[in-house]
Amino acid sequence: MKVSNETKIGALTIVAIVFLILGFNFLKGKSLFKTGYFLYAKFPQLNGLVGSNPVIINGFQAGTVSAINADKSLKEIVVEIKLFKNYDIPKGSVASISNNPLGSSSVVITLGKAAELLHSNDTLATAVSSGALSDAVNQIKPLVTETQSVMLRMDTLLGNINSVLDSSSRQNLRDVTVNLSSATAGLNQTLLLLNGALDPKTGVFSETIQNLNDFTKSLVDNNRNLDSIVANLKNTSEHLSKADIAGISDNLKKSTDHLNQLLATMQSPDKSSVGALMNSKEMYNELLHTVNSLHILLDDLRVHPKRYVNVSIFGKKDKGDYLQTPLAKGADTTQMQSPSTLQ
Repeated sequence: MKVSNETKIGALTIVAIVFLILGFNFLKGKSLFKTGYFLYAKFPQLNGLVGSNPVIINGFQAGTVSAINADKSLKEIVVEIKLFKNYDIPKGSVASISNNPLGSSSVVITLGKAAELLHSNDTLATAVSSGALSDAVNQIKPLVTETQSVMLRMDTLLGNINSVLDSSSRQNLRDVTVNLSSATAGLNQTLLLLNGALDPKTGVFSETIQNLNDFTKSLVDNNRNLDSIVANLKNTSEHLSKADIAGISDNLKKSTDHLNQLLATMQSPDKSSVGALMNSKEMYNELLHTVNSLHILLDDLRVHPKRYVNVSIFGKKDKGDYLQTPLAKGADTTQMQSPSTLQ
């Protein structure tokens, strides 16, 4: 049996239309044969939710909106949710519609904590979500109220300032502004003078800067000498660290102890003649008497030399009076000599 070309074209057209319908429903999340895991949720309003919108659980897309149905009163809209797998969703889980101003709406399922799980074709509890835009508005409202309060306070503050700033106060503020301008001009002039003084060629500090440069150059030139001095100091410190400081200290302490013992012995009248001399009043008086007698003898020797040394053949021995006390300093001894002595 021969099939005409028109029949072939018609059959292909029918098949293409069927596949187009199936593909369109597939893209919308629908299927001609209702198979899979379905849940239902009832909302008073959809907030832009349409078929094939995603279903989100803990941030993960677990399914899509497969169908939306409503009764005649439109008071309750039933949303059919098709999940990709048979996920474990506890009873008490709540579905809400999340409205995204920059994208499509979605159904968000917040999992409950019950041990019993929902089965296919069960109905979820729902909650009305205000949406992201409403949340933003609710967050902005307190800021607007606070801003209005601040503006009222600012208005009150400005009113108080205007009441305080009378004509005399305003004039004082003008005077202060003029003084600040004069001070600023003086400061600018001072900065100009300072810049001129700091000029490396013509400034008054140029010589000082040159001296600093020369000093720095001198330090660089004498770097080797400084290194040598530092090395010598290091060697000296090493020698000092190696020296027997403890032994020297012990010897010094022993010498100090011996010196203390010697001084103690010298100060003791029983153990040393020096100590007896230093501590005996009688010895002191005897020495004083001896020194006084020696002075008298020397003065008598000067006054009567022939009494002790006679070298004259015809002269007579001086038998004049002996001195009893020392002569005063600067006394004339020629007047005190006897006539025989003067001959």
